[in-house]
Amino acid sequence: MEQKNKQTEERNLLPFHIIKAASEGDVEAIHAVLAHYEGYIAKLSTRKMYDEFGQVHYCVDETLRRRLETKLIAKTLAFRPVPYKGVQA
Repeated sequence: MEQKNKQTEERNLLPFHIIKAASEGDVEAIHAVLAHYEGYIAKLSTRKMYDEFGQVHYCVDETLRRRLETKLIAKTLAFRPVPYKGVQA
């Protein structure tokens, strides 16, 4: 059971070369990072709204979504991978 969960987690990870390229400013890699986290960002920015009849509607707060995307881009660009002694960069 644990082996299956580990494989599922590994499939959901971004490849390191994309993370490294995004941290170096590669636009395509940054788009890949944003696409990877798109659903999670949408989930975090979903808000409960009420219409004039009191009915509940769930909507994505676009301002919050953009702020989260901007923060993700800034943190990605600031990321510096630690070199591993056994691997040449």
